[in-house]
Amino acid sequence: MLQVKNLSKTYPNGVQALKDVSLNIGNGMFGLLGPNGAGKSTLMRTIATLQDADSGSITFDGIDVMKQKHELRKVLGYLPQEFGVYPKVTAEEMLHYIARLKGIDNARERKELVNALLKQVNLINHKNKFLGGYSGGMKQRFGIAQALIGNPKLIIVDEPTAGLDPAERLRFNNLLSEIGENIVVILSTHIVDDVSELCNDMAIIASGQVVQCGNPEALVADMRDRIWSKRIKKDEVAAYQQQYNVILSKLSAGDVVIHVLSDQDPGSGFAAERVSLEDIYFSNIA
Repeated sequence: MLQVKNLSKTYPNGVQALKDVSLNIGNGMFGLLGPNGAGKSTLMRTIATLQDADSGSITFDGIDVMKQKHELRKVLGYLPQEFGVYPKVTAEEMLHYIARLKGIDNARERKELVNALLKQVNLINHKNKFLGGYSGGMKQRFGIAQALIGNPKLIIVDEPTAGLDPAERLRFNNLLSEIGENIVVILSTHIVDDVSELCNDMAIIASGQVVQCGNPEALVADMRDRIWSKRIKKDEVAAYQQQYNVILSKLSAGDVVIHVLSDQDPGSGFAAERVSLEDIYFSNIA
């Protein structure tokens, strides 16, 4: 169990990135959803011991993360948002190097581990290829391989599918699902579908604060019969925003489809809309 209590962080430029954030995260995939600049990466870096908070506490399986950073790092796997690679090093060579850094000195044991990881992330046939020649999706899968070295109990992945094409995104998400069954995996993203498809628990963070948390299906069920949609002209959007609680608007065949949050039928041609996690997300950050 990862417990985050009353975590706050303000940068020297005055930006308050985290405001009294508290979360309890158990085994399985946990989605941290929010727009760019919401504070997700700051929270992930703080949990990963890469920066300090101003106040609050983090504990993981009896480890005081703020005071026992080295102990947390022994059980942590981390894939940051910006994952750089050495372009003239092969995947096999790099994994051997990282494994040695993590204390795996036995050459035979290390070779077996590296080959097993490359098979797990479907890169075994590309193990002798320079990392600089990897596609975006291959680099992300390599990033997961390095994060898995040492059998971590906590894995953090920050915006892992941003920029991936649909096929690579699917491969990566399938890989996350496989590894996220018996350990704590935190998926930080702004892609709603990733959380909907992968996570059994989630939180929405906006402006440095947790504004909603729970099981995605339960959150959707709680909002049932409260979302209404209507197709309108582009020049009507502003008027509808003044009159109704418009949480979402999207272009559709030259018109705009709006979603309105209301406990009662708004009338005026609105139709009941099937609730999605996207509605939950936009109702909390609007």
